Amino acid sequence: MSDLIEDAGPGQNAHEYTVSEISGAVKRVLEGEFGYVRVRAEVGRVSRPRSGHLYFDLKDDRAVLNAVSWKGQVARMAVQPEEGMEVIATGRMTTFPGGSRYQLIVDNVEPAGEGALMAMLEKRKKALAADGLFAPERKQPLPFLPEVIGVVTSPSGAVIRDILHRLRDRFPRKVLVWPVAVQGQNCAAEVARAIEGFNALTPGGALPRPDLIIVARGGGSIEDLWGFNEEIVVRAAAASDIPLISAVGHETDTTLIDFAADRRAPTPTAAAEMAVPVRLELLGWVDDQGARMTRGMGQAVLLRRQRLADLSRALPRPEQLVEGARQRLDKWGDRLDPALRAATQRRRVKLAEAAAHLRPGLLRNAITAKRDRLEARISRLRPEALTRDITQKRRDLDQVAARLAAVARADLGQRRDRLAALERMRMSLGYEETLARGYAVVRSGEQVITTRVAAEAATALEIQFRDGRFAVGGKPAKKAMPKKPPEQGSLF
Repeated sequence: MSDLIEDAGPGQNAHEYTVSEISGAVKRVLEGEFGYVRVRAEVGRVSRPRSGHLYFDLKDDRAVLNAVSWKGQVARMAVQPEEGMEVIATGRMTTFPGGSRYQLIVDNVEPAGEGALMAMLEKRKKALAADGLFAPERKQPLPFLPEVIGVVTSPSGAVIRDILHRLRDRFPRKVLVWPVAVQGQNCAAEVARAIEGFNALTPGGALPRPDLIIVARGGGSIEDLWGFNEEIVVRAAAASDIPLISAVGHETDTTLIDFAADRRAPTPTAAAEMAVPVRLELLGWVDDQGARMTRGMGQAVLLRRQRLADLSRALPRPEQLVEGARQRLDKWGDRLDPALRAATQRRRVKLAEAAAHLRPGLLRNAITAKRDRLEARISRLRPEALTRDITQKRRDLDQVAARLAAVARADLGQRRDRLAALERMRMSLGYEETLARGYAVVRSGEQVITTRVAAEAATALEIQFRDGRFAVGGKPAKKAMPKKPPEQGSLF
């Protein structure tokens, strides 16, 4: 710097520098003097523009240092700086000529001790609790016996082996493992994507949707477990429609995912114990319940048999019940024959009296009167009136028949068009169209052959192509011509 600024005595002209020359000289001096440094300070203003870069202030009680991290450096940071957080920033000092200021290009940010991490963790916990992510009413009950269990963990650690071993001992279930990084900068994003991926599976699909999710990791320091404290992981766990068990760390370790999960397990092994019951205990319980049911049914049958025997002793004997009815039947049977003879005699007398009142003259007069009334009605039936009425009725009948024939023809046309459309659909959807694209159907008699084993067991094979059938080892079979449906004749 001294070689650029020379003393100008009286009467001498000072050298003129450009702004860029001065800025470059300051930049070289600053970078040469400090180079790569570590700064302990409190994070002030934090700015995250859309470019992905990170601008923030590092300050103490007397000064403020501008800091910047480029997009690639931000992606590699394990801990993102937040306002009010005490950190140790590592980077190199440089200048920004466009603003006439110096700044620190930060490569890495780490909390200044475990106390700073805990303070940031407590702050994040309060913010997420204020959003209702830890509310007890959001918790879902765990299924009693899940068919499929999804496990989010590292595929190479001891955690997955412990979980599978405990599930096999208690009640073997189908397990889907979603491999993730359980620490480092990729941990939070991969765990969140795994939870969302399990929830996105279709129930009953080729890859079954889990009935329960276990997020598991072994023990470690607070820095190792920090990925499970990230907001993206907590929100994914709280939004999961599938019940979720958090089994991160040991019993003394606590992460934010534990509060958002539906159940927290002290260890991954305990998570497997929560997921399924003990099969032998269930079998013993079922046997015990079956024995109790058998004893209960036997006792019930015995009590009812005793009750039936007690009631049967109180009932009278059948002979005593029918004695009175039998006596009444004998009495009415003795009185029936005289009563029939008396009734026959009374009706014979009434018939003789009625025959005495039938005189031949009265019958003749009645017949004559009815004949006269019949002839009068016949005379009123004139042939001309009947002819006109018949003609009009025939004309009306012809009109109705013509209208009915037109309606029938129109309906028949509609049904013919619909039948043709259905036939075209049948031809387009039938397997004959598939044969036209190069496929073939192999049969043995009337049975369709779909496997090599069945083809080897068959005594004779027949292959159907689009233009006919071909018997293996023989002549092509004739193509069966579809029978032409009978035409619908006219109703009129």
